[in-house]
Order: sequence, then structure tokens, then C-alpha cells
Amino acid sequence: MSSDQVKVLIVCLGNICRSPMGEAVMRDVAKRRGHDIVLDSAGTGAYHEGEDPDDRAVATCRKHKIPISHAARKVRSLDYTEFTHILAADESNLHSLNRNAPRNATATIRLWGSYLESNRPISDPYYGGINGFERVYQQCVALSNAFLDDVFGPQS
Repeated sequence: MSSDQVKVLIVCLGNICRSPMGEAVMRDVAKRRGHDIVLDSAGTGAYHEGEDPDDRAVATCRKHKIPISHAARKVRSLDYTEFTHILAADESNLHSLNRNAPRNATATIRLWGSYLESNRPISDPYYGGINGFERVYQQCVALSNAFLDDVFGPQS
């Protein structure tokens, strides 16, 4: 693995809905576009540490033929130097990431939604129905393409 390889950590609150979906979707989009990037996801909270993704997140990804498997974990100090990009699902998680960043942090920390003109956060679908997870999936596809366009240039 070269030192200039793109390494992305996608972050939400509990790491069972938005961020594991984002990780799975970006992995699929990057592969389809021919980009070899390292991906992982984490949460700013440790509420669900070790748990699988939410069943609705899994069902939505499977519906779109996107493999998803992940054990929830909390963001750790090492992530700030291990990854080149840390993408937050919403402003609250962005604030937590910036507040907890160690002094030696080298990762670019951004709101994932900032890669699109709309600059919209990814709403947490946890307390809603399956339609919220479909919206998250659609956002993740658009944001994955926008991020990859920014890093590698627009797809030809």
C-alpha cells in the first residue's frame, strides 16, 4: 500500500446505519469506477460497539446488491493519522470529530455532504421506517460519486 493511497473513514453517531451504508456504497462505487481505496466506518459514540449494521441498512443495501458487513466501533485517535479523509454524516458528528482530533491529526475532516452543492447532511434514519434508509442509500451514491470526482477527477 503506497503512502499516497486514499483512505476514507465514514463517521456517524452509532456506526450501525449511515456510516456502514456509506462505507459499503462507496466501496461499490469506487470499485465500479476502478479506484482502489481503503474504506472503514466508525461512530462518534460507542452505543453499539461490536454490533452488526441495522437490519434495515442491510436490507436496503441487499436490495441494491451492495454487500455490507461491519462490526460497529468508535472513532479512535489513530484514525486521525491512519486515514487521509474522515467524512462526517452530519454537523454534530463533524463537531465531535474536530473537537476530539489529536494535535497530530493529518486527515482531512469534512462534512460528507459538502462534496455536493446542496451541502446537506445525511439524516439519521434510525427512528424512522425503511424509506429513510432508501434516502440514505441514494445520498450515499451521490456523495460517493462527488467525493471520488473531487479526489480523482470527474468520471469520463
